Amino acid sequence: MDCARTVFDTLIIGGGPAGLTAGVYLRRFTRHIALVDKGNSRLSWIPVSHNYPGFPDGVNGVQLLENLRAQLANYGGSVMPGEITSLRLEDGIFVGDYAPMDGGEPCQIRAHTVLLATGVADAGMPVERWDEAVRCGAVRLCPVCDGWDVIDKRIGVVTSDINPVGHALFMRTFSADVLLFERGPVSTLNDEERQQLAAAQVRLIESPLVGVTMSDDMKPILHTKDGEDYPCDVFYPMLGENARSDLASSLGAETVECSKLLVDDHCRTQVPGLFAVGDVTRGLNQIAVATGQAALAATTIHNTLPWALRPAKESAAGA
Repeated sequence: MDCARTVFDTLIIGGGPAGLTAGVYLRRFTRHIALVDKGNSRLSWIPVSHNYPGFPDGVNGVQLLENLRAQLANYGGSVMPGEITSLRLEDGIFVGDYAPMDGGEPCQIRAHTVLLATGVADAGMPVERWDEAVRCGAVRLCPVCDGWDVIDKRIGVVTSDINPVGHALFMRTFSADVLLFERGPVSTLNDEERQQLAAAQVRLIESPLVGVTMSDDMKPILHTKDGEDYPCDVFYPMLGENARSDLASSLGAETVECSKLLVDDHCRTQVPGLFAVGDVTRGLNQIAVATGQAALAATTIHNTLPWALRPAKESAAGA
């Protein structure tokens, strides 16, 4: 592909479920796309998702990504492994600086529109054997996704900066044994929040959480600053997140809390021609939401661009 000589209809940045779904839609609209992916999709962390429609027995995150890539390939699309390191406008055309992952020669990708599906970066939490713990379901990242899967388990939750008791109260609807741990040395809970916890019989652990280790049978053990240990069946670290929105904000797109992009009902940012979908935007972080936004954005992009009319077939000789 000679990127230097090509102006694509759309440059899609991010190859998670949102970016791949947008790619499928745009290719089915016969649009000429470039899809660049750095390989950081959080979907690859999910051992089994049970709430994505159409998979009654659940679907592995990596498998779902592979399915979406194969579906994109069915329509002549593919993923370009690498990173868009900067994005700018030149004479009304978006120009992205592309750095291939294989160490190949960097180049520029030019496009009439851009769809950003770059997701979020999670904040840290000291958890032993993190990858293995996530894969086996001992550490979980989304109460909305899998509350059903931990019914009646002993659940450890950490306070979050915004609405510190909300996730613990949410999980209390799935289990009567919920422990809420303080994240920092100074409590962020007010009297009303403490009363809510007490009324719901959520146990508040006042001493700050300092680390998590895993037992031999891969159960999380939460360690607090006062030296106490709290074995649990499952742990929700409530990591906190920052959206990977720098490319859009550098062009003037508006961001809100956690650097998330503000978009309209058609997933348009304030920059004409620049769209954003999935976790990088303000809203509910769910695969179904991301793919729905991708379908909406891709259709809007297709209807915004000049029509790519199908060439007429030549008449048969003598007809």
